[in-house]
This record gives sequence, structure tokens and C-alpha cells, in this order.
Amino acid sequence: MKILVCISHVPDTTSKINFSEGDTKFDTNGVQFVINPNDEFGLTRAMWFKEKQGAHVTVVNVGGPETEPTLRKALAIGADAAIRVNTAASDGFSVAKQLANVVKDGAYDLVIAGRESIDYNGGMVPGMIAGLTNANFVNNCIGLEVDGTSAKAVREIDGGKETVSTALPLVIGGQKGLVEESDLRIPNMRGIMMARQKPLTVVDPIDASAETTSVKFEKPAPKGAVKLVSADHLDELVNLLHNEAKVI
Repeated sequence: MKILVCISHVPDTTSKINFSEGDTKFDTNGVQFVINPNDEFGLTRAMWFKEKQGAHVTVVNVGGPETEPTLRKALAIGADAAIRVNTAASDGFSVAKQLANVVKDGAYDLVIAGRESIDYNGGMVPGMIAGLTNANFVNNCIGLEVDGTSAKAVREIDGGKETVSTALPLVIGGQKGLVEESDLRIPNMRGIMMARQKPLTVVDPIDASAETTSVKFEKPAPKGAVKLVSADHLDELVNLLHNEAKVI
């Protein structure tokens, strides 16, 4: 089984986020980048298929040379090969077209993508890949088993879970729950050394124009000052909640 894991290169959630050029560009200065958490769950599940079923795992990213350390980390975790599509990840549609082209060229049986990336939270790429490659699709996936050319997936729905049966080729939008957080892997020294010998192929992008453009970014407004009310003045508290906060 050939598995392709889509890897997004995203800012660490602990990084301080700023914008430049009139709040139209993301300022990467001082920002630490990591594997998108939803993709990390998917990569760990792919490692299980590699170890238990002998699957061959390739990771792919759409981005410039600055994303290669993230791909190398995925290789150190255990992926067999990496592909970088040499173009900026400008919007969901253009990224999906680039990834769909990689899927077609590689004839992959299973494509594992994160449900969404934590930077733009578009949540559209996995479904678009499936549509562009005529593959089956399961989103919000929290469980996956493959037996030959058949697959059984568990997805999260409102108020519960749904188990579905489908066939390969398959694209999933994975998320937390696809594996346990305790099973997520940290590269060890042996993995890091081996990653240096594994192939990281840079491919030229296909013609795929962006359909959307970010106009402006805006950070959430800072929290207001806190008013402390003594426990002996409940009438004052009720008045503030009713007339100022307007929550009662």
C-alpha cells in the first residue's frame, strides 16, 4: 500500500503572532514552525500501517525551501520519502490542485491529510483533493483500518461517531483521535541521522492560480480590565451583570 501524508508547515501555537505591511502579510520573524497537529496524527497512523502492513509512506508539502526542516522532521519520525512542491501555499484551491497532481503521478492508495491547518483553518484541502482525483473521502476521521482494498473509517459527527466502510483509493481528513496523543512520535537521534539519507524531491508546480486572496489580518481585541466586586455587595454585582455586561 502506498500512502501519501500531506504536511502543513504552520506556526507553533506558542509563537507570538504579528503582521506587517499594513496587516496584509504574516510576519515570520522569530516564529517557530512545526508540523500541523492534525497532520501529525495522520503521520503517526501512517507509521502504524508501515510497521504492521508494510506500507510505503511519502510525505508532501506545498511551500518554499523554508518548509524543508518540517519535512525532514517527518522523515525522522519514519516516513520513507518526502516531496516538496516548489510554490507558495497561497490558498486552499491552489494547494489542493498541486497535491492532487502529486497523488495522480504517484498512484497512491491512501492519502492522509489533516482536517484543517491551524494557521488558516480553511478545512477545504482534503475534500478538494478527493474531488480532483475521484477518490473516496472521509472527513473528521478519528479511526481508520485498511484490509486489502477495503477500508473502515470512524468519523466524528454531532453528538457521536459514525463508522463507514469504503474502498481505496481513499482520502481522509484526520484529526485528534486518529491516534492517541501519547502515541505521537518524537524524532530520536537514529531517526534524525537516517532522515539525512532519505530522498527529499523538489518538484515544479503545475499552473494553478489562487481563487482567493487575503486582504487583511486582524488579531483579537485585548481583554478588558477586570472589575472585582466584594462578596458583601451582591446587588452591585447583579447591577453590573445586567446593565453593563448585559448577560442577565
